Amino acid sequence: MGDEIGQSKGYYYNITTGQVEPEGQSKAKDLLGPFDTAEEAAQALDIIREREQRKEAEDAQWRRGQG
Repeated sequence: MGDEIGQSKGYYYNITTGQVEPEGQSKAKDLLGPFDTAEEAAQALDIIREREQRKEAEDAQWRRGQG
């Protein structure tokens, strides 16, 4: 049977415990995700850090082009 309506099969990184967990185990305020795999969820902080660095670089490039 497929996913139930409103339920995800993703994995989350709990910022309070530092653990990877399935949906529904902890409150949403403590979670980053969903991620497709447990391995991706385990790397959540690195993934977010890399995305933030990329966005900051894009913003800096945009600002330089606005002069």
